[in-house]
Amino acid sequence: MLAAELIDPMLPALKPTDSVGQALDWMQEHRIGQLVLTDQGDYRGVVSEELLMDVPDSDQPLSSVMRLFEQIYVNEDQHLYEIMGLIIQNRMEVVAVVNEGREFAGTISANELLKQFAQELGVQEPGAILILTLHERDYSMAEVSRLVESNNVKIISSYFSSAAYGMPDRSRLTLKLNRRDITPVISTLERFGYHIEAAFANAPVESIDQERLDSLLRFLNT
Repeated sequence: MLAAELIDPMLPALKPTDSVGQALDWMQEHRIGQLVLTDQGDYRGVVSEELLMDVPDSDQPLSSVMRLFEQIYVNEDQHLYEIMGLIIQNRMEVVAVVNEGREFAGTISANELLKQFAQELGVQEPGAILILTLHERDYSMAEVSRLVESNNVKIISSYFSSAAYGMPDRSRLTLKLNRRDITPVISTLERFGYHIEAAFANAPVESIDQERLDSLLRFLNT
């Protein structure tokens, strides 16, 4: 999903002539701590509730207050993953989107981006989650997919996490599957030498690691 598709049309853009009080009112109305500032269609940065609260005169124009992230924005064709990384790195609540001419196109909120990110990962879809521990040199998504799909199960999403330096055998592959009954999948993966670190499902799991998995499921139900 691209930035242009993630713009929240409900979030207003502030102008330099708007007052501090008006900006705070809009932030309260939209339950957000930051809003984008624009000047005649050009992006000028972000103003924050935290900084505005320290301004003694609520009638003071935004042109005279401190702005954040003046050089940080995204292009309309940037991917959701890139935007998520930028927001997390800079601890932003909103990020401005600009078009090819560097003109302001709209605002993306971190909260809505997180919801969309969760949907892209299939978090809300019913199904099990498997966490595999493996050596980096053994990682092959094509092979794992083949083994999973041999049980008539589909991978909704996956995430590979590299191991810490010096521990190549502790990489993790997290799989979100479209089925709750994952016993056949676990049996197949273990038969081919994959180590199941954890499994989260709503159906009984039978494998050589049954006791460990049962403990995890009991924990989830508490």
